Amino acid sequence: MKLFARYLKYRAKIIITCIAVAGIFASSYFLFDMQAIAVLYPVLLTLCFGLIAAGFDFAAFAKRHNRLKDNPEDLPIPKNLLEEDYQTIINLLREEASMAEQKASEDYTGMIEYYTVWAHQIKTPIAAMRLNLQSEDTESARKLMGDLNRIEAYVEMVLTFLRLGSDNTDYLIKEYDLDEIIRPAIRKFSREFILKKLKLEYEPTGFKTITDSKWLSFIIEQVISNAVKYTSEGSVMIYMKEPGILCIEDTGIGISEEDLPRIFENGYTGFNGREDKRASGIGLYLCKRISDNLGHKIYAESVQGKGTRMFLDLRADKIGVE
Repeated sequence: MKLFARYLKYRAKIIITCIAVAGIFASSYFLFDMQAIAVLYPVLLTLCFGLIAAGFDFAAFAKRHNRLKDNPEDLPIPKNLLEEDYQTIINLLREEASMAEQKASEDYTGMIEYYTVWAHQIKTPIAAMRLNLQSEDTESARKLMGDLNRIEAYVEMVLTFLRLGSDNTDYLIKEYDLDEIIRPAIRKFSREFILKKLKLEYEPTGFKTITDSKWLSFIIEQVISNAVKYTSEGSVMIYMKEPGILCIEDTGIGISEEDLPRIFENGYTGFNGREDKRASGIGLYLCKRISDNLGHKIYAESVQGKGTRMFLDLRADKIGVE
């Protein structure tokens, strides 16, 4: 019905002209005082032929419309000079769009290659500094090691972001011992726990999950990093809420109620991020994207001023083994 209304609008000028012509002829018959049958018969005959012609015309109109709708790249044969002009303009715009898309793709590929090389190159001085600091066990060395861990985490974020945007990923999905993934992540932040005098409460999960160890490690490390970063005193707890649901809980500053629904958005830092100028708002966004790719689920509960609980649902009921 909507298509028919659009057709009537498209042919409105012709329809109005036909009605006007019919009215002129009808008025001429009445001026000569002719019988009504002499007026009605040609009018009805003309109306019948007009409706038949309109039906064929509407069918052709609908066919061309559906063809363009289903295959917008396949333009119909133009029926007049104006349609030829429109198709010439469309083809020129397509060529320009194709050239712009190709240039954008080349620019994006060049940018990805540059940042990938940069991220790998900067890992060399980071590793060298880590070796130099490992021989010292002073408060200053622990602070520097904490800063170095953050630098390394930011570099890893860059690489992760680039990998997620790539067409090729290096997922290796199989069964892993969850504790073998959690323990290295904890050790990575051991100096920061000591420096901030935070208590770590870790209960071995004894759980096996189907996942990719490298990508899951990134998620767990990012969540632990946030827990340590936003907790000035108290503890960080890592335990199983229930079989398959890992919980990382802290007693830090928490997340406000209005910020909580948006913490997984790209670039969203919320109130805490605005207070802490170092926040980028990309860490939890990457965690969410990776979790979705792995078939896991990540979500949070928090009360401002009373801490945060991050949950990672690792129950692999929808993921296949590669």
